[in-house]
Amino acid sequence: MTDLIPELRAPSAPAGTGRVHSGMAVSRVDGRAKVTGQAKYAAEEGAPDLAYGVVVSGTVAKGRIKQIDIDKAKAVPGVLDVLTHDNRPKMRSNDLAYKDMTAPSGSPFRPLFSDEIFYSGQPIALVVAETFEAARYAAALVSATYDVKEHDTRLLERLDQAYKPRPLKAGFTPPSSKGDADQAFEAAPVKIASEYFNGVEHHNPMEMFASTVIYGEDGHLTVYDKTQSSQNSRWYVSHAFGLSKNKVTVRNPYVGGAFGSGLRPQYQLPLAVMGALHLKRSVRVVLTRQQMFSFGHRPETWQKVKLAANPDGKLQAIWHEAIAETSRLEDYVEVVVNWSGQLYACDNIHLGYKLVGQDRFSPLDMRAPGAAHGMHALEVAMDELAYELKMDPLELRLVNYAEKNPLDDKPYSSKELRQCYRLGAERFGWDQRPLEPRSMREGEELVGWGMATGMWDSLVMVARVSAVLHADGRLVVSSAASDIGTGTYTAMSIIAAERLGLPLEQVTFQLGDSTLPLAPIEGGSSHVATVGSGVAGACDKLKATLLKMAQSMPDSIFKRLKEREVEFNDGRLHLRGQPDNGILLSEILAHAGKDRVEEKFLMTPQMLKQRKFTRAVHSAVFVEVRVNEQLGIVRVTRAVSAVAGGRIINAKAAASQISGAVVWGISQALHEETFSDHRLGRFMNHNFSEYHVATNADIHDIQVIFAEEEDRIVSKQLGAKGVGEIGIVGVAAAVANAIFHATGKRLRSTPITPDKILLGDRSVPVQG
Repeated sequence: MTDLIPELRAPSAPAGTGRVHSGMAVSRVDGRAKVTGQAKYAAEEGAPDLAYGVVVSGTVAKGRIKQIDIDKAKAVPGVLDVLTHDNRPKMRSNDLAYKDMTAPSGSPFRPLFSDEIFYSGQPIALVVAETFEAARYAAALVSATYDVKEHDTRLLERLDQAYKPRPLKAGFTPPSSKGDADQAFEAAPVKIASEYFNGVEHHNPMEMFASTVIYGEDGHLTVYDKTQSSQNSRWYVSHAFGLSKNKVTVRNPYVGGAFGSGLRPQYQLPLAVMGALHLKRSVRVVLTRQQMFSFGHRPETWQKVKLAANPDGKLQAIWHEAIAETSRLEDYVEVVVNWSGQLYACDNIHLGYKLVGQDRFSPLDMRAPGAAHGMHALEVAMDELAYELKMDPLELRLVNYAEKNPLDDKPYSSKELRQCYRLGAERFGWDQRPLEPRSMREGEELVGWGMATGMWDSLVMVARVSAVLHADGRLVVSSAASDIGTGTYTAMSIIAAERLGLPLEQVTFQLGDSTLPLAPIEGGSSHVATVGSGVAGACDKLKATLLKMAQSMPDSIFKRLKEREVEFNDGRLHLRGQPDNGILLSEILAHAGKDRVEEKFLMTPQMLKQRKFTRAVHSAVFVEVRVNEQLGIVRVTRAVSAVAGGRIINAKAAASQISGAVVWGISQALHEETFSDHRLGRFMNHNFSEYHVATNADIHDIQVIFAEEEDRIVSKQLGAKGVGEIGIVGVAAAVANAIFHATGKRLRSTPITPDKILLGDRSVPVQG
């Protein structure tokens, strides 16, 4: 049986919230807990006799540890021990034991496993003490000497060493081709060819990675972890340390942002478990902000795009290749170029994707992985082609609008991209845009308008959901889902409340516990379509059970009625259209002598049906920039994002997701990049003062529009898709295109910093 787990403190809507339905703008049910401090995060869960661990980071990029001096650290009062590769608890030795549910091909990094150094900043020791202050001070006293080996962290200088990825992880489709793109390109009358570069970005969620491991009297480990899947972290801990799954529970009821960084367990988790097993007491490990730059990141990526067209704008060839970084240990892959084969109608398409191994930690999925870079290159190239044709950029996209997937001729499960183009252009006022660059100015600023298309997969996975109706009318719905700030608590509560006709305040959705029913990792904008469909399915089964219970009552008015002939509203079951002719759900349970009724549902994708379609979310992004050429300063003063994301469950949260992603897209376009000193093989600007992100002063008017769309192929129960990733896709390209419209300067790398406005783009060869 699945019921409330008190430790999760699952939030419910405030009293008086009332009835809700999909598409309404509903405030977060967890909002009050978050703003009043009642929500506890991984580093805030307490435990008796809690010890504190601080990670010591290595200082070289490649080699072996010759010696670690821990004597001074151990002499600090309050220090319990210093763990290294020499004295850590026993761990399994095979690679498979360390592969989490999203691990790419290769050998996962194993902290403190051996003396080998794979990247700069690698953890080499864990100091555990009675207080955090003692542990931090002692960690500064740990020193190491190394047998240093030659490293390499360069990408652009080693493109000739690129290789095709090894056997690939699930969910990655190698790019395919169609026709003869090279021949068509050479024969076409109008063509462009350009190279693009996107630098490294780091996730930087507000909450730093932390794990609190509570060591039970029976040796059971209860772990509060910053993760996008409690079950993935539980899987990892059980397998890496050879522990029964019944000896480990992982919880993540609240997560302070992740953006993909929590898809895989990060190294503070196994280190905290090591400390707890070694000392047989509870241990907490929290990474510093600098250490947040010492694991996965969005990989730097080089791309080349060639487009060819007839004078009327019809595409004759699309040629898109990408080379991205990975680590020496794993072949991390992204879907970078595949979008170019799906978005625009064309008979000749060439796609290619390769990797270059570096002495760095493996890259990691970051919001819209692959698409954020791949669509940037494609959409800037489309803008370049539009100017070669002397055609409006939006018109070029409409001329090449694909009604079916160009690569395999499959229809789209739904595609309201035309509606996005129309709604976005109308709201923005695109019809007033002059074609020529440098044609608009206000004071000392040049004004430019740019646009781009966005595309992302519509993903659906497997999930289990439990729904329990209590005699007092409370509904508790459970699944081991996660809420990383995306609004999972609220969306699932809305679905359940609408399905059973209950006021929102009578519904509690609990998540974030590995013992709850199966849920996928929260990522890829899949949670609503997957877990949400499971919630709908469980509630539908509960309705059927309640109707049968009502039919068994003496003199029941519901005898022989079918579900379509009744309704569930305001905690009552009644005849359809006759709200006064029915019975309270609590009365149904009371008559049956039950204090609760539970139903469970297994949500599985409609795979046989779905494989016949291309399933995707689409968007159209329009932006206005103002550029001061003398200072190199770019301001994005207006943005309109029109999104076709299926049926929207919570209009308020969905709009917030898109606007937040647009903010990040602006930040990607103008600010964010992690710089390396290749002599040291180290990221240098590993702090918030030097890693620039968009702030309030950088963000102005953002408007979000949702196209009317419903997709029963992706989500039979809901018609939903997902909006978590799509909001960032295309934004950087739209900004770059607007800068060209303002200045006449074509800049093909991100971020577009003031030096590039003043001096040109030196990240890629100068063209055009």
